[in-house]
Amino acid sequence: MKKGGHGGAHTHTGLIFEERVSLKKLFKRLPGYDVSNIHGEAGFQVRYDQHLVARLLAKHDFYRYLKENDIDWRKVISKKLLPDDALLVIIRDTLFIVEIKFQEVAGSVDEKLQTCDFKRKQYRRLVRPLKLRVEYVYVLNDWFKQPQYKDTLCYIESVNCHYMFNEIPLSWFGLPNPNDPVR
Repeated sequence: MKKGGHGGAHTHTGLIFEERVSLKKLFKRLPGYDVSNIHGEAGFQVRYDQHLVARLLAKHDFYRYLKENDIDWRKVISKKLLPDDALLVIIRDTLFIVEIKFQEVAGSVDEKLQTCDFKRKQYRRLVRPLKLRVEYVYVLNDWFKQPQYKDTLCYIESVNCHYMFNEIPLSWFGLPNPNDPVR
């Protein structure tokens, strides 16, 4: 995505990230998708053609979700981790932790990219009683395509975490694509 360009409104095969935008906003842009509050529950429900497909659990909503499921995070880990976004894809029993890292100059994000293994394991510990799988993915801008990030990107993959540049295809989450011929 070029700085100042247009993205999410013109594509329907994935979630296009432009700077720091929430998954909630991205899903609202996609035809066939609806995002709404869940009465009395944490986060937001994501529906596709009126079928519940996922829940959005960003930041503190993730911990409210744990509490709904009788999980006291303090008994599992010693310090809260606040995900930029968390997407629980119901049909896959998978919690996707989505961290958005956009840079234009070198900085502290460099070291943060090297923490995905630890954080993924902490999230796995938290949702173990719910029998959920955990996938940890960074959405990076083109800054991180520079050669000095090669080792860091290789490390991310080596510990079974993921990274993508500017976009996450809906199919990667296992979610319906509005462009599929049969709806």
